[in-house]
Amino acid sequence: MRRRVGERVKEKGKRITATVMAAAMLSLLLGACSAGNNGEDQTAQSLAVHEDTAEAIENTAAQQTAGQSETVTENQEEEAESGSNILIVYFTAAENSGVDAASSASYTTIDGTAVGRVRAVADMIAQETGGDLFAIQTAEVYPANGEELIDYAAEEQDEEARPELTSHIENLDQYDTVFIGYPTWWYDMPMALYSFFDEYDFSGKTLIPFNVHNGSRFSDTISTIEELEPDARVEEDGFTVSENDVAEAAADVTDWLRELGY
Repeated sequence: MRRRVGERVKEKGKRITATVMAAAMLSLLLGACSAGNNGEDQTAQSLAVHEDTAEAIENTAAQQTAGQSETVTENQEEEAESGSNILIVYFTAAENSGVDAASSASYTTIDGTAVGRVRAVADMIAQETGGDLFAIQTAEVYPANGEELIDYAAEEQDEEARPELTSHIENLDQYDTVFIGYPTWWYDMPMALYSFFDEYDFSGKTLIPFNVHNGSRFSDTISTIEELEPDARVEEDGFTVSENDVAEAAADVTDWLRELGY
């Protein structure tokens, strides 16, 4: 698209230049005719006037072409600032435990760095799609210990809790496709995901779930998302991976995205 805009500007500049040349030639012819009637002095004066006029027209044309080029550059900058139309949302307890990720039960090691498991998959998706990352952050501090975390998750479910969110999407309208990543806790999404879906309306957008599990895969969470966001298109072919296999999941993520057309 940017190439086509640039070509139109060049073509318009050529047309302006051709017009200037035609005007100058016509002016010279008229000056020559006038010279035949009024002598060489009048011819010189006429040519000087026509040259000044042609120069003024050329300057105007150059300014207009420069203005067009500046407009194209501004449009390109605006497009660059608008960013991707793909958003990758994820929730991981490792970033909500209040401790270093390496101390959390929800982390894995990628290239020697401790990363929350769901974040690791989100990074893989971002690398393939160029999408923007967004972390769901809560006011709740989740236990770093694995057993304590599972018990805490069960209590939240029993209470049908809606943890307060401390991070918020400011430009949701920009995105057409939203990947949603989460772990499976007790055959369900973390309750923070319910808070998230309560806050946003994804009507008309495509939601693509991805998931890290310990044996239960997605369980019924995809149909739950469809119920919570009935006016969104929810991709049922989500990506799910065992928490033990996250570190080696990059190739599988790539294959999955290609099957979806990304």
